[in-house]
Amino acid sequence: MLVQISAGQGPEECQLAVGKLFAEWKKEFPDIQEIALREGRRKCCFHSILFETGADMSSLEGTVLWICKSPVRPGHKRKNWYVDVSIIPEREEVPSEADYRIEKFHSGGKGGQNVNKVETGVRVIHIPTGITVASTEERSQYMNKQKALKRLQGILTAMEQAAGDKQANQAWREHTRIVRGNPVRVYEGMDFRREAGHMRCADQRTKNAL
Repeated sequence: MLVQISAGQGPEECQLAVGKLFAEWKKEFPDIQEIALREGRRKCCFHSILFETGADMSSLEGTVLWICKSPVRPGHKRKNWYVDVSIIPEREEVPSEADYRIEKFHSGGKGGQNVNKVETGVRVIHIPTGITVASTEERSQYMNKQKALKRLQGILTAMEQAAGDKQANQAWREHTRIVRGNPVRVYEGMDFRREAGHMRCADQRTKNAL
């Protein structure tokens, strides 16, 4: 499953919330693999983060609320910051072979001596954009190639979606919807702790799916 956390048109506090939420979810869903991110101006701030996971996170799609006094604008009255969680649809088609270049390399990790003798890691470079993705998790070079191509397609799909949103000014309308929506989760404070007693139906469905 491909998932994207986005600050939308929100300020730097929302960008900081994107980074904090991703860090928390990496603890909650240990198999999360970062695919692409768009950094903000400040450290630990992100406009968006795209990742993949084997967990079913579809019930967490929607709005996440962070309640905290602004850490970047002291004295600012606002305390509620919203980010959007979107499931990126996975497409079967892959980029044309003329649009990407494959590089093979020795991958480390599990697999014993085999990984030192065989080039199992695969890196895919998308020539038109310069985007590079890699996969080393599988013992098979073919499987690593397929996984890398899938990740590349996910990035391209997210880029297309963002471009379409921008062209139609959808990003701002979506952010307005986010602010007014009912959050699937609420976090509080700089330590980004879950709000006490905040166990929504979405959380329960996610637990049941794991």
